[in-house]
Amino acid sequence: MKLISYRRAGKPCFGAVVDDGVVELSGRLDGVADLAALLADDAALAQARALAARAEASYSLASVQLEPVIPKPGKVVCVGINYVEHAHEAGRKIGAHPVIFQRYHETLIAAGAPLLRPKVSEQFDFEAELAVVIGKGGAHIDPADAMDHVAGYTCFNDASVRDWQFHTHQYGMGKNFQATGALGPWLVTADEIADYRALRVTGLLNGEQMQQGELSELAFDIPTLISYISKALPWNPGDILATGTPSGIGFKRTPPLFLKAGDRFEVTISQIGTLSNPVIDEA
Repeated sequence: MKLISYRRAGKPCFGAVVDDGVVELSGRLDGVADLAALLADDAALAQARALAARAEASYSLASVQLEPVIPKPGKVVCVGINYVEHAHEAGRKIGAHPVIFQRYHETLIAAGAPLLRPKVSEQFDFEAELAVVIGKGGAHIDPADAMDHVAGYTCFNDASVRDWQFHTHQYGMGKNFQATGALGPWLVTADEIADYRALRVTGLLNGEQMQQGELSELAFDIPTLISYISKALPWNPGDILATGTPSGIGFKRTPPLFLKAGDRFEVTISQIGTLSNPVIDEA
């Protein structure tokens, strides 16, 4: 299934995308208030699949206002320097443990919404990524069991303010400007993806390919990341794991290439879809 969070007539909703339409699921599944709650409930998910398979579309996809796939995840955990070639371009070595940082959900925007280039920097960069959405919570998860906790996958642009990122050794501030984390357009449930390692991530700036990598190239794979993080903090349904970006970021190009107003950046992931966002300047 393809699942979305959206607003219609100002009301928050969630539903399944079927072709160019949306089968609304809000209010049709007992005790399920939002998409995160749906992902945590196997019986409700089965009911949602049945509805998506037999029900007529409630309305067209074009008529709804998309929200980030999970509008307010409890946590967004990001991984840095996780593609070997990206580590090389950044002049970094892969360490014994993954590089972990966090995003606030207030920074997230939906597909189609504008990325906001901040007033205080001209070093606004792009990072195409696969994001994992957690469906089953838990702590101290064994890597062998980690994929059982994955509800599905979506596209993510971890757009970064590079000079602020490197103000200190703790570079989370440069990852947490308003309206810089695009997430969507939808979640593809894990049962639709036979092997996540075969997924290909591509980043395009104004239609020109900047980045490309396959999930098989990760230094720390998804089970390792889920397990490692779960030893410090339990995962909860709807949490997001951003798996890192391939090489080709603007900051490491010669000359550097940064996002500016009027640009459009797209994250395309095979078997999932395309996340597309324009860039505007902060007012």
